[in-house]
Amino acid sequence: MKSGKRAWIAALMGTLMVVGAGVAATPTVGAQPQMQVAGGDIVRAEGSATAITIPGPAGPIPARSTRLVYTSNDTHGAPNTVVGTYLEPTQPWTGPGPRPLVAYAGGAQGQNADCSPSAMLGQVIRYQPPADVIFEYDIIAIYQLLSSGMAVVMTDYHDFGVPGVHDFLNRRTQAHAVLDSARAALRLPGSGFGPDTPVIIYGYSQGAMASAAAAELQAEYAPDLNVRGVHVGGPVVGPQDFIARSDGNPGVAPAIAWVLNGIAADYPETRPVLDAELNETGKAILHDSAGTCGGGLSETLVQPQDTSRWTTSGRPITAVIDGSPELKRVFDEQRLGGSAPAAPVRVYSARYDEKATYPAARDLAARWCGGGAAVLLDADSSVPAMSGFLGTHNMAFFPSLTSSQPWMVDRLAGVPAPVNCAALP
Repeated sequence: MKSGKRAWIAALMGTLMVVGAGVAATPTVGAQPQMQVAGGDIVRAEGSATAITIPGPAGPIPARSTRLVYTSNDTHGAPNTVVGTYLEPTQPWTGPGPRPLVAYAGGAQGQNADCSPSAMLGQVIRYQPPADVIFEYDIIAIYQLLSSGMAVVMTDYHDFGVPGVHDFLNRRTQAHAVLDSARAALRLPGSGFGPDTPVIIYGYSQGAMASAAAAELQAEYAPDLNVRGVHVGGPVVGPQDFIARSDGNPGVAPAIAWVLNGIAADYPETRPVLDAELNETGKAILHDSAGTCGGGLSETLVQPQDTSRWTTSGRPITAVIDGSPELKRVFDEQRLGGSAPAAPVRVYSARYDEKATYPAARDLAARWCGGGAAVLLDADSSVPAMSGFLGTHNMAFFPSLTSSQPWMVDRLAGVPAPVNCAALP
């Protein structure tokens, strides 16, 4: 780890000790949510004069980059700090009203601070020995937003910049991190933002789960934000669904392990269950996957992909979850659809998505519609059925960008949100 990264983590640890003083950081079994801190306060800001160049098809977009440490709350309501990156474009905003802020929720990259957004935005492509290359694909969407003059803030999520475990696909922690990133950016001195600045929440894949969770919790957790709309592209509706769809596919063993590592870290009552259910192979995969980055094949192809080979009983992980009251309760807590968003939502889903399936996205939209939310479900049949590294889920990322931009501009202009709840496709 580079010395600068060590210094950054050391500073964060000092911050955590101050923010968390007097509050129990580790919940007991079955604990109720603890008293929350006021999320979004800036603890530290660095690089406000630093320029970062965002590459794109029409040439690079320069933006002033500020790395932020801001306060937030974990899944149990205990205070934590999160790292984020604020990007202020040099391009003027020519759309309706004042310059908007996009709270961007990034997609899956791994369980290591070295592949967090704040680390990857400056390098875009990262080589991970012995033979893996990790690409920060979210830069494509960020380029599009910056080129239109929108400001962007991107969270690292919980524990991506401090010692601990990134709790991959945790509903509440991700939502808190996204909402508090917007609060922090709005409070950044010199940004020109005010409390009424229009905010768009945007995400795809893991980022879509985070943006969807933020939409569900915003009215309760961050009613001060002027959220005009939420884009949810290719949503993972819950970690158990993700495991069920991924189990047995090449290269996804680390991602399943990231989920289980995060669950064990956040919910100590599940650790004895996992310890009893996992065999030595399963335990080794969880151990080896912790602290790794995703996107490569050199380490993943040698691991057993079928999780039935990870367990003492020979059952897949989904069956283990269903058979354990502790695990089932925790995994059910992570599933989207339990409450309706207050802001208008656009749900984009490729009909042939092999990872975040269309039926799951439609069910999520239907649940939100039933709660009275203004939902537009865009079912895209243009992306053919594909599998492998460049599967339908990954390829659908690109058309979702094209179709989301006009929808966002309309929300900023105050155009009534289109709704197809009465006849979901």
